[in-house]
Amino acid sequence: MKTRNCVLPLAVLIPAAACLAADLRIGMIGLDTSHVSAFSKVLNDPADKNHVPGARVVAAFKGGSADIASSRDRVDKFTEELTTKYGVKLVDSIEELCKQVDCVMLESVDGRPHLAQARPVIAAGKPLFIDKPMAASLKDAIEIFRLAREKKVPVFSASSLRFGKETQAARNGAVGRVLGAETFSPVNVEPTHPELFWYGIHGVESLFAVMGPGCVSVKRGTAADGGIEVTGTWKDGRTGIFRQAPGNKGYGGKVRGEKGEAPAGTYDGYAPLLVDVIKFFQTGVVPFPERETVEILAFMEASDESKRLDGKPALIEDMIRRASAP
Repeated sequence: MKTRNCVLPLAVLIPAAACLAADLRIGMIGLDTSHVSAFSKVLNDPADKNHVPGARVVAAFKGGSADIASSRDRVDKFTEELTTKYGVKLVDSIEELCKQVDCVMLESVDGRPHLAQARPVIAAGKPLFIDKPMAASLKDAIEIFRLAREKKVPVFSASSLRFGKETQAARNGAVGRVLGAETFSPVNVEPTHPELFWYGIHGVESLFAVMGPGCVSVKRGTAADGGIEVTGTWKDGRTGIFRQAPGNKGYGGKVRGEKGEAPAGTYDGYAPLLVDVIKFFQTGVVPFPERETVEILAFMEASDESKRLDGKPALIEDMIRRASAP
């Protein structure tokens, strides 16, 4: 599958090129997820077995959401870990953060503030990686991409599951042309977000990583074990299915191609994702097209729409059109 080339202004390319010989300075926004500690360990600790060189987390804006327990109850713990174990400096604003770093990782576990938090980063011209979910709505994600295009700032968002070894092998042709796929992951619902945004996104992202964009309709149903089952139909007639993991635990799936079947959707840690994030920060080239992320969020919102329609299919383009309206 082809990756979109991102044409960047000189102001972005020159700092990135200058930093190739030294570690890039990463700023983090939102210290209310275990990802901030896990990512900082892999990036900042050369002794870590999964160490990814080329960048270090040097500064952070704490953030946090008072109305989400998993944010409110953990943000102080992760903040202390970053400052004491990894020497990360806290700053009082995102604007100040951008003055001290070369690039930014938006890590807030709550997708609702992502648009507001992305605005000053894009305005400052800093390459931006947004952890899953890109936003708490398709509408906000589309606006982030619009702002980024307008300012010619490279932005991408992904789950670490996209970069699993087996998933990437299937994406890169290990089974030939992909004819269909099934993936699964836990679905832990957060009431402030659409049903699949909080955790189901992992399996949905794996599904799109192997199927690619082009999904046209989505139908939400129930699997044999009583869990969630969401079926997408692609414009060329192919079918991709996401299911809630059995017992709501684990990640996996399978992909069917012209050359046979293979596993997909497994979790291989954070290092594969961070390798691509650092490469993105260094080059300004996004690892996969914007449209793919837009369809992932549209697929998840369409699942909610199909649920409201008692299982009738919901159209991806309808979701995108509604979200793009002023």
